[in-house]
Amino acid sequence: MTREYQRPVLQPTADFDWIIGSDEPGASHRLAEETSWALLDRVKRVADPEVVERVVGLAAGPGLGDIAELWARESEHSLAGVLWRLYLLRRAVASDPEGAADLFTRGSAISVTIDPVVAGAAEPVTTGAIAELCDTILRGAFTGDLGDALDRASAYARIMSLGSADLADSRDAHNDEHALALTTRALRYSKLALELHGGARRWRDGTLG
Repeated sequence: MTREYQRPVLQPTADFDWIIGSDEPGASHRLAEETSWALLDRVKRVADPEVVERVVGLAAGPGLGDIAELWARESEHSLAGVLWRLYLLRRAVASDPEGAADLFTRGSAISVTIDPVVAGAAEPVTTGAIAELCDTILRGAFTGDLGDALDRASAYARIMSLGSADLADSRDAHNDEHALALTTRALRYSKLALELHGGARRWRDGTLG
């Protein structure tokens, strides 16, 4: 659910020249850091106010996709990498709302009995709620506890993994190729859940780069 869905990272364009000159070595990495922290400025006042204003302005419109491309190669140990993973969750829901809802329903039924981490989530975890949460963070409007938000997103990914695996089992006897694709999706969601949970832990102990 991470590298498999990445597209080529965009090089800095004129939209980002005000942060770092586009010819500077390592510009993409530094832009990824600058833009990710700018979007969390309402939680931690650490970014340049001018950068915050411009990044939030871009993220509020069609520029979010371009910003997200800068995060695609960043590690899950970084804030930019965590935001990329939230962007993947948001995009997955937007691209197939009905399919996501079906997987979530299947996974929810299973998680009640076998996944105490999901069942014990502090706040309700639903497809719509997670999409809204991701959107709020990615648009720079989030003001809550990012650690809790990442744990909610992690719980959602766990549910989607369970749902994908359950649907794969039901398709085994009818469509091996589809079953294999669903099993692969389940593994990707499971990996994403672990990465987001790790991001929550790093945010709380101050090691999220």
